[in-house]
Amino acid sequence: MKIVNSKTATIILAGVLMMSCQSKKEVVDQEPTLKSAFKQDFFIGTALSADQINEKDSVVNNLIKSQFSAISPENNLKCEMIHPKWDMYTFDVADKYVAYGKKNDMFVVGHTLIWHEQLSPFVHAIKSKDSLSLFMENHINTVAGRYKGEIDGWDVVNEALNEDGTYRKSIFLDKLGEDYLVTAFKLAEKAAPGTELYYNDFNIEQPKKREGAIRLLKKIIDSGARIDGVGIQGHWSLDGLPLKDIEESIIAYSKLGLKVMFTELDISVLPVPEKLVGANVNQNFEQDAKMNPYTNGVPDSIQVKLAQRYEDLFKVFLKHQDKISRVTFWGVNDSQSWLNNWPIKNRTNYPLLFDRNNKTNKAYDKVMALKKK
Repeated sequence: MKIVNSKTATIILAGVLMMSCQSKKEVVDQEPTLKSAFKQDFFIGTALSADQINEKDSVVNNLIKSQFSAISPENNLKCEMIHPKWDMYTFDVADKYVAYGKKNDMFVVGHTLIWHEQLSPFVHAIKSKDSLSLFMENHINTVAGRYKGEIDGWDVVNEALNEDGTYRKSIFLDKLGEDYLVTAFKLAEKAAPGTELYYNDFNIEQPKKREGAIRLLKKIIDSGARIDGVGIQGHWSLDGLPLKDIEESIIAYSKLGLKVMFTELDISVLPVPEKLVGANVNQNFEQDAKMNPYTNGVPDSIQVKLAQRYEDLFKVFLKHQDKISRVTFWGVNDSQSWLNNWPIKNRTNYPLLFDRNNKTNKAYDKVMALKKK
C-alpha cells in the first residue's frame, strides 16, 4: 500500500477539482446549435453537394456535423446522376452520402425516385408504356432496394402537380396515366419496407395547388399504398412568404394522418422575375444588373428583413411542432445555394442562415432566439 502525505493529497484533490470545474465550464460554454436547440421539436436538415459528401472542406464539414441532424442529397441520387444508362448505375457518391449520414448519426433522406426533371436521356427516349413501367420497376427496386435499412425516408415522387392542382404533363403521366404515382409508392414500399415514403412538391401551401395535393395524397392512401409524409419545399422570397397558407397547409396535411416536412427551405432576397411560376427548374431569365443588386454584400436593412421573415416562419413551425417532423434548408451556406444560378444565372443571393464564410447571420440569431424564450 502506497502512503500519500497530506500535502500531496491536497495537491491531487485540487487538481481533480480543477479538472472537474473545467469540464463543467466547457459544457456551459458550449454554444447551442440548430441541431441541439430544436432537438425536441423536429429534425433540422441541409442538402449536401458532392464536395460536401466527400468532405473536401473541413470548415464546412464541421459546420454540417454540428448544426444539422438530417441530410438530403442535392443532386447525387437523382436519375441522371445515379442511373445514366438502362443497364448502368453509378453508386460511388450515393454510397458515400449514406455512409456520411450514418457515421454522423443523422436522419438520411433519399431524393428522389420519380421526377420528370433531371432524367437520364435514355428515359426520354422510351416509347412504350411497358418499357417505361419496366424502367420504374427496375429503378426503384435497384436504388431504393440498395439502401434498404440505411436511407430513413424517400421522396418517392417529386413535383407531379401544376399550379392549379392538376397533374403535370410528363412522360410518366403521358404513358402510364395518373396511377403511376400509386405504382411508384407500392414499388418503393416493397423495395424498402422500413423506410418512410413521401410526396414532395413546391407551392403546395398555395390553396389551389394544396387542393390538388390533397386529392393526390388521398388517391395514394385509398389505393392501399403506404405514404408516410408530405414535403412542402419552401422556396420563398422576402416579399412572398405566405404564412397564413403555410399554417393552414400544415393543419390540412396532418389531418390526413401524414407527417409534414419543409424539405428545401430558402428565402431569396433578390428581385423575382415577373413571369416566374413556382420553382420549375427549367425556367431561366436573362441576366440584368437590376436583378442582381447585392454583388458586393447584402445591406443590413435586407439582413434585418430576412431575419424577421425567418423568425415569423419558425414561430409557425414551433406552434405546430407536433405535426412537423423535419425542416431542411436547401444548402449549407449562401455560396452553395442554387438560387445563385436560378432563375437567373450568376447572381449573388443570401437565402440561408450561414453566409459565404460559413458564419451565422441575423436570421440565424433570430431563429435561435426563439428557443431561449
